[in-house]
Amino acid sequence: SGVTFEHYPPEVTRVVAVEPDPHLRARAEEFAARAPVPVEVVDTVAEALPLAAGEADSVVFGLVLCTVPDVPAALAEARRVLAPGGELRLLEHVRAPGRLGVVADRISPAWSRFGGGCRPNQDTRRLLDEAGFDVTALRTRPFPPVAPIMPMLTGAARLR
Repeated sequence: SGVTFEHYPPEVTRVVAVEPDPHLRARAEEFAARAPVPVEVVDTVAEALPLAAGEADSVVFGLVLCTVPDVPAALAEARRVLAPGGELRLLEHVRAPGRLGVVADRISPAWSRFGGGCRPNQDTRRLLDEAGFDVTALRTRPFPPVAPIMPMLTGAARLR
Protein backbone atom coordinates (compact mmCIF):
# COMPACT_ATOMS: atom_id res chain seq x y z
CA SER A 1 0.00 0.00 0.00
CA GLY A 2 3.02 2.31 0.20
CA VAL A 3 3.00 3.00 3.93
CA THR A 4 6.71 2.17 4.15
CA PHE A 5 7.84 4.63 1.45
CA GLU A 6 8.36 7.41 4.01
CA HIS A 7 10.98 5.28 5.79
CA TYR A 8 13.46 5.04 2.93
CA PRO A 9 16.63 7.01 3.70
CA PRO A 10 17.74 9.87 1.44
CA GLU A 11 20.61 7.73 0.07
CA VAL A 12 18.01 5.69 -1.86
CA THR A 13 17.96 6.97 -5.44
CA ARG A 14 15.05 4.93 -6.81
CA VAL A 15 12.30 2.63 -5.58
CA VAL A 16 10.33 0.46 -7.97
CA ALA A 17 7.26 -0.80 -6.13
CA VAL A 18 5.11 -3.53 -7.65
CA GLU A 19 1.43 -3.85 -6.83
CA PRO A 20 -1.03 -5.92 -8.88
CA ASP A 21 -4.17 -4.87 -6.97
CA PRO A 22 -5.71 -1.69 -8.45
CA HIS A 23 -7.03 -0.41 -5.10
CA LEU A 24 -3.73 -0.89 -3.27
CA ARG A 25 -1.79 0.45 -6.26
CA ALA A 26 -3.82 3.69 -6.12
CA ARG A 27 -3.02 4.02 -2.40
CA ALA A 28 0.64 3.30 -3.09
CA GLU A 29 0.72 6.02 -5.73
CA GLU A 30 -0.63 8.51 -3.16
CA PHE A 31 2.12 7.53 -0.70
CA ALA A 32 4.71 7.62 -3.51
CA ALA A 33 3.80 11.24 -4.27
CA ARG A 34 4.72 12.17 -0.67
CA ALA A 35 7.79 9.93 -0.32
CA PRO A 36 11.19 11.50 0.43
CA VAL A 37 12.74 9.44 -2.40
CA PRO A 38 11.66 8.77 -6.01
CA VAL A 39 9.09 5.94 -6.07
CA GLU A 40 7.62 4.40 -9.21
CA VAL A 41 4.56 2.19 -8.61
CA VAL A 42 4.17 -0.48 -11.29
CA ASP A 43 1.22 -2.72 -12.18
CA THR A 44 2.90 -6.11 -12.07
CA VAL A 45 3.63 -9.01 -9.73
CA ALA A 46 6.63 -10.11 -7.68
CA GLU A 47 7.08 -13.05 -10.04
CA ALA A 48 7.80 -10.66 -12.95
CA LEU A 49 9.88 -7.73 -11.73
CA PRO A 50 10.37 -4.93 -14.29
CA LEU A 51 14.14 -4.72 -13.77
CA ALA A 52 17.17 -5.99 -15.63
CA ALA A 53 19.34 -8.74 -14.19
CA GLY A 54 21.60 -7.34 -11.48
CA GLU A 55 19.94 -3.91 -11.49
CA ALA A 56 18.83 -3.75 -7.84
CA ASP A 57 21.02 -3.14 -4.82
CA SER A 58 18.19 -4.36 -2.60
CA VAL A 59 14.86 -6.12 -2.91
CA VAL A 60 12.39 -5.38 -0.14
CA PHE A 61 9.44 -7.57 0.83
CA GLY A 62 7.19 -5.99 3.45
CA LEU A 63 4.18 -8.04 4.52
CA VAL A 64 3.58 -9.32 0.99
CA LEU A 65 5.12 -12.78 0.57
CA CYS A 66 2.17 -14.38 2.34
CA THR A 67 -0.05 -13.30 -0.57
CA VAL A 68 2.28 -13.99 -3.50
CA PRO A 69 0.82 -16.96 -5.42
CA ASP A 70 4.22 -18.41 -6.43
CA VAL A 71 6.76 -17.54 -3.73
CA PRO A 72 9.61 -19.61 -5.27
CA ALA A 73 9.16 -17.72 -8.56
CA ALA A 74 9.12 -14.36 -6.72
CA LEU A 75 12.32 -15.27 -4.88
CA ALA A 76 13.92 -16.40 -8.15
CA GLU A 77 13.05 -12.96 -9.56
CA ALA A 78 14.60 -11.31 -6.51
CA ARG A 79 17.77 -13.34 -7.13
CA ARG A 80 17.77 -12.37 -10.80
CA VAL A 81 17.51 -8.61 -10.23
CA LEU A 82 19.89 -8.38 -7.28
CA ALA A 83 23.31 -6.96 -8.04
CA PRO A 84 26.34 -8.89 -6.77
CA GLY A 85 26.53 -8.25 -3.03
CA GLY A 86 22.92 -7.02 -2.97
CA GLU A 87 20.53 -8.03 -0.26
CA LEU A 88 16.95 -8.99 0.27
CA ARG A 89 15.35 -7.09 3.15
CA LEU A 90 12.14 -8.21 4.71
CA LEU A 91 9.46 -7.89 7.31
CA GLU A 92 7.08 -10.82 6.91
CA HIS A 93 4.70 -12.60 9.23
CA VAL A 94 5.31 -16.33 9.45
CA ARG A 95 3.80 -19.46 10.93
CA ALA A 96 3.88 -19.48 14.72
CA PRO A 97 5.35 -22.48 16.52
CA GLY A 98 3.30 -24.83 18.68
CA ARG A 99 -0.44 -24.55 19.17
CA LEU A 100 -0.71 -21.17 17.47
CA GLY A 101 0.88 -22.72 14.38
CA VAL A 102 -1.69 -25.51 14.43
CA VAL A 103 -4.44 -22.88 14.63
CA ALA A 104 -2.84 -21.05 11.68
CA ASP A 105 -2.82 -24.32 9.71
CA ARG A 106 -6.52 -24.85 10.41
CA ILE A 107 -7.69 -21.33 9.59
CA SER A 108 -5.42 -20.87 6.57
CA PRO A 109 -7.91 -21.89 3.83
CA ALA A 110 -10.65 -19.52 5.04
CA TRP A 111 -8.17 -16.81 6.05
CA SER A 112 -6.62 -16.90 2.59
CA ARG A 113 -9.99 -16.76 0.84
CA PHE A 114 -11.12 -13.68 2.77
CA GLY A 115 -7.71 -12.11 3.40
CA GLY A 116 -6.48 -11.39 -0.11
CA GLY A 117 -4.64 -14.69 -0.43
CA CYS A 118 -2.70 -14.31 2.84
CA ARG A 119 -1.34 -17.60 4.17
CA PRO A 120 -0.86 -17.26 7.95
CA ASN A 121 1.02 -20.56 8.16
CA GLN A 122 3.70 -19.95 5.52
CA ASP A 123 7.25 -21.07 6.35
CA THR A 124 8.97 -18.12 4.69
CA ARG A 125 12.39 -18.83 6.24
CA ARG A 126 12.43 -22.28 4.61
CA LEU A 127 11.34 -20.83 1.26
CA LEU A 128 14.14 -18.24 1.41
CA ASP A 129 16.67 -20.91 2.31
CA GLU A 130 15.50 -23.15 -0.55
CA ALA A 131 15.80 -20.16 -2.93
CA GLY A 132 19.50 -19.83 -2.10
CA PHE A 133 19.44 -17.00 0.43
CA ASP A 134 21.56 -17.08 3.58
CA VAL A 135 18.91 -16.82 6.30
CA THR A 136 21.27 -16.90 9.30
CA ALA A 137 20.98 -13.13 9.95
CA LEU A 138 17.16 -13.16 9.90
CA ARG A 139 15.36 -12.89 13.22
CA THR A 140 11.91 -14.06 14.24
CA ARG A 141 10.24 -11.73 16.71
CA PRO A 142 6.93 -12.05 18.55
CA PHE A 143 4.15 -9.84 17.24
CA PRO A 144 2.39 -7.98 18.58
CA PRO A 145 4.78 -7.73 21.54
CA VAL A 146 2.03 -7.58 24.18
CA ALA A 147 0.02 -10.61 23.01
CA PRO A 148 2.13 -12.35 20.37
CA ILE A 149 0.03 -14.39 17.97
CA MET A 150 1.94 -14.07 14.71
CA PRO A 151 5.75 -13.96 14.61
CA MET A 152 7.55 -11.55 12.29
CA LEU A 153 10.60 -12.57 10.29
CA THR A 154 12.85 -9.54 9.88
CA GLY A 155 16.28 -8.63 8.62
CA ALA A 156 18.44 -8.93 5.54
CA ALA A 157 19.52 -11.98 3.57
CA ARG A 158 22.22 -12.25 0.93
CA LEU A 159 22.64 -14.85 -1.73
CA ARG A 160 24.74 -17.83 -0.73
